[in-house]
Amino acid sequence: MPDSTPFEILSAHSPDSDDAFMFYGLATRKIRSSRVTFRHELSDIETLNIKASQGVYHLSAISYHAYPYVADKYVLMNSGSSIGDGYGPLVVALHPMEPEEIKGKKIAIPGTKTTAYLALKIFEADFVPVIVPFDKILDAVQSGAADAGLIIHEAQLTYNKVGFHRALDTGKWWKEKFGLPLPLGGNALLRSLPDDVKSEACRMMHDSIKYALDNHAEALEYALQFARDMEPRLAEKFVGMYVNHYTLDAGETIPKAVQLLLDKGFEAGVIPHRTQVEFVK
Repeated sequence: MPDSTPFEILSAHSPDSDDAFMFYGLATRKIRSSRVTFRHELSDIETLNIKASQGVYHLSAISYHAYPYVADKYVLMNSGSSIGDGYGPLVVALHPMEPEEIKGKKIAIPGTKTTAYLALKIFEADFVPVIVPFDKILDAVQSGAADAGLIIHEAQLTYNKVGFHRALDTGKWWKEKFGLPLPLGGNALLRSLPDDVKSEACRMMHDSIKYALDNHAEALEYALQFARDMEPRLAEKFVGMYVNHYTLDAGETIPKAVQLLLDKGFEAGVIPHRTQVEFVK
């Protein structure tokens, strides 16, 4: 008789409230399958980018900037993208600063494989990166270790309450310049998985996001436990910014936007080789 044991997918994502919201249906087994089960691990995005280069997980959240370094091992999933549509990671400083003043400055960044760093390098190649954990960026600027900071996650909604000024919104600039949303992160599936496992994992990911969107209050309550003591109202706003219709279905727009991002990264000398994006459903 054929083995009917379900295939266990080792799945990893960040503890951010938007990721937790997307994975709610899977993590709580609201979405299940007789063919595939999920085991979840949580880790910060820079660690996930590094582990993806080693092929550690069957399914992993990654920064889109990291894809050229893992494309030999992974394909991108149609569902699960974090997209900034006219907004995105911010450069902030303790004093008002114009975008052109970023040139030559020391900028605290959350990692060199983050999409935030790539977008900033495409905007302005000439700055000195100071690598800092994402939740210590504002501290680095406050202490004088950096002239400005590149902030991701919930700090985008709170920086002005603690005395910082916005110098650049990378997502707003990207939309105005290229007419596309800024694709920040997505989910990647190991290429070596059987095709039927890949397609079932994609279906379940899609259904998990749809379940969260359809059951917003309970999914948000689950996500709030990962929101680093953030006010529920702000966490809800953050989730609403980055979990949208593009998250459910990348369509044609997001592959086009990711391809442009990686092409521009290559042209800017940040990414060492051209990479063709590949999405699966």
